[in-house]
This record gives sequence, structure tokens and C-alpha cells, in this order.
Amino acid sequence: MGCCSGRCTLIFICTLQLLLALERQVFDFLGYQWAPILANFVHIIIVILGLFGTIQYRPRYIVVYTVWAALWVAWNVFIICFYLDVGGLSKDSDLLTFNISAHHSWWSEHGPGCVRREMPQAPGIRTTESHSYISVMGCLLDYQYIEVVHSGTQILVALLGFVYACYVVSAITEEEDSFDFIGGFDPFPLYHVNEKPSHLLLKPMYL
Repeated sequence: MGCCSGRCTLIFICTLQLLLALERQVFDFLGYQWAPILANFVHIIIVILGLFGTIQYRPRYIVVYTVWAALWVAWNVFIICFYLDVGGLSKDSDLLTFNISAHHSWWSEHGPGCVRREMPQAPGIRTTESHSYISVMGCLLDYQYIEVVHSGTQILVALLGFVYACYVVSAITEEEDSFDFIGGFDPFPLYHVNEKPSHLLLKPMYL
């Protein structure tokens, strides 16, 4: 398969997925979103596995990547439903932090145009949850839509990766099968050497 084949396209898609996953992982770490952090970590490992399988012609690794691509699409659909409050889900819940903390998406306070203002605490109340005393105003785009755009991009790239991974697995499998028949139908293989007739005998020479 040449450089313009589906294999090279899949390598590009896997590389793009790695960059997008690392970017998303950074912001999920900043927002203490533990469930997405774990999902991104597994995603990065399997994309690397798929990238290795594509470069080294390992169809089994690419099959693992293909299965994960379908699961990754389902996960990002769940994230979209979570931030759009679909199906009984609520973006204000602590589901993505495993109910460990009350943190939300990093974009909720640092979105484009957002202005953060710390509200004064009531007298006599001391708490380490300073997050509850921060007011955010002037955001050009609500944070849930930023998260939806992130997940939508992940879904689009994952679907492309799924399609090209299926194509590459099929191409590699067909190529491996064709190797089993090399020389099988050739009546005169390359390694055939014409033998001299056995009836030719060496006769002594007399000077």
C-alpha cells in the first residue's frame, strides 16, 4: 500500500486523535473531571496501539482500535447528553467527578469572554470550597456548548478512524492471503533451474 492509501490516512487520523485527546486531557485535569480523565487515558493508550498496528501491519491491534472507536463514540454521545441535560442527566451534578468534589468543567469559569469575580464570604464562615464563591459573567459562549463541540469533534474523527480502520484491516488481510498463493499457479517458478540431461556422459580424452 502506497503513501496515498487508507493506511497512511489512518496514521494521520490516529495522530490527530492523539493531539485532540491530549488537549482534552489537559482541560479535564484543570477541571478535576475524573471520569473523563480515565476515559481519555484509556483512549490515548488504544489510539497508540492502533497507530502501532497500522505502521507495523498488525491487523489484530487495528481491530482493537476499531472496537474502541465505537465505544468512544458512545462515550462522547453520553457526554453531549450530560451537558445538554438529556435523558435525565444534569450538567450540574457531580457525576463526572465521581461525587468526590463539586468541581465542574474548566470552561465554566474560563470560557471565551468570561470574567471571574470572587464573591465575599459571609462573616464567620470558613470553607475550602472557594469555587462556590466565584461569580462568572460576560461569557460569549456557555461552557456546555464548548464541551459539546469538543465531543462532537471527537465523534467525527472517531467515525473516520472506524471506517478507515475497517478498510485497512480488510486490505492487510487480503494482502496476507495473496502471499499464500505466490508461485502456487506458476508452472515455471523463478527458482526453477534447468537441469542437464542425465544421458550425457563424460568420455575420456586421448592426446
